Parts: sequence; C-alpha cells; structure tokens
Amino acid sequence: MALEPINLDKLTKHAANIYEATIVASKRARIINDERKIEFDTLKKGLEAFDDDFEDRANPELLKFSREMDKRDKPHMQALKELIEGKIKYRYTKPLGE
Repeated sequence: MALEPINLDKLTKHAANIYEATIVASKRARIINDERKIEFDTLKKGLEAFDDDFEDRANPELLKFSREMDKRDKPHMQALKELIEGKIKYRYTKPLGE
C-alpha cells in the first residue's frame, strides 16, 4: 500500500490547530477501529458455529472477509480523510482553561 501525504493546511481548516486536528482524528480512528473489531467478531462468531473438529483447516469465508478488511483504509487514514472532508463534528465537553 502506497503512502499518501496529507496536506496539513487542509487539516487546520477544520480544527483550531494541527494538535487539535490530531486529537480529533485519533479519537475518530479509535471509534472506527472498535466498529471494525465488533463487525469482525460478529462475523467470526457466526462462522464458528459451522466449525468442525478439524483445526488445521482454514475457514474460507473468514479468510475472504479478512482480505476484504485488509483492503479498506486503515482507521487513522479514514479518520484523517473524514476530518479533511468536514464529516467529523466535535465539541469540547468542558470550557477551555478549567
């Protein structure tokens, strides 16, 4: 997978500064990662129900889904793209300085 440079000026258009953009994107990346883990675990549980006594045999459906998951953008890249596109809305829970 090729590296994609991110223009930092695009990030600061949707946040006060680069540090705030980094925090917002990292929190969104954690949420994306958790959602993917839940999705994978749910599918894995459904496929394990059909598992037999042969542990050496790989489950083709699980392998197919795993390959599809690998083709997706990594959570941090997806979060940065969402921030640049203005899809992430955030707010402070406490006023600054407290």
